[in-house]
Amino acid sequence: MEKKKLYWEIIRATNGFDSIFCIGKGGSGSVYKAKLPSGSIVAVKELHQKLDGEETSQEFHNEISALINRRHRNIVKLCGFCSNSQHSFLVYEYLEKGSLALIWSKEDEAKELDWSRRVRIVKGVAHALSYLHQDCVPPIVHRDLSSSNILLDYDYEPCVSDFGTAKLLNPDSSNWSSLAGTYGYVAPELAYTRKVTEKCDVYSFGVLTLEVITGKRLGDLISSFSSPSAYENKLLKDVLDQWLPPPTLEVEDELTTIARVAITCRDSQLQSRPTMHMVSQSLSFQTTASTGGPDITLEQLIKI
Repeated sequence: MEKKKLYWEIIRATNGFDSIFCIGKGGSGSVYKAKLPSGSIVAVKELHQKLDGEETSQEFHNEISALINRRHRNIVKLCGFCSNSQHSFLVYEYLEKGSLALIWSKEDEAKELDWSRRVRIVKGVAHALSYLHQDCVPPIVHRDLSSSNILLDYDYEPCVSDFGTAKLLNPDSSNWSSLAGTYGYVAPELAYTRKVTEKCDVYSFGVLTLEVITGKRLGDLISSFSSPSAYENKLLKDVLDQWLPPPTLEVEDELTTIARVAITCRDSQLQSRPTMHMVSQSLSFQTTASTGGPDITLEQLIKI
């Protein structure tokens, strides 16, 4: 009875999924903000109905399988789900600040993401992926890590969301799969092989991390220079997000550590990339002195 009650509460709260309650759209569905009679606010993702229903069903079950009984502060909380002949939807906790990609599109909001918050976002996402890869049985690969799928709460704490293309790695299967992910974030090996590994997420994390500290998508960062010769002498400090004041020396050291990690995560050879557990551990280490060593160049940052 409680599930049926919640179903009708959501239908009424969204006026049958009226567009005025829609707060976001993606390839697999639309997300609605719903205020329940109890006063609590939830985000409801209604999956698009496909003609054959097969793809919708797969994404629906992927998301439930990945999130059911998972509890981590940096992974969006699944509160419930429903599927019938009219609707298939998932109910999540509501995160006030929306997606990282949405914040990038608004200068005033992007400026609210100061250096300490950006460092915390990178660390939070790393912890979430380490949990999915190492602490879940079987391991879970997200497969579509991007700024659109990182949600922020009122305190700018990050949560990884949208597990519609997630894959549970079964040790008894080859784990081959169709290509998934967002252009620009997808690991290069997936262009010629369809085998899913945790290292696919590691690569995407490296791309996302560079986006967080530069304030630009990697492709946009590259295209902002007229030619390769234009960035020959550029260093990391020259491409840090210019919307923010320059970081203190201590924060600059931390950003340098983060950038070095991002570079290793984006190694074209998947065997050379670290595990997310290694990444999470290295980012948890608080620098107390200068990182030393040569400065990071822009060429190192954007090398594919």
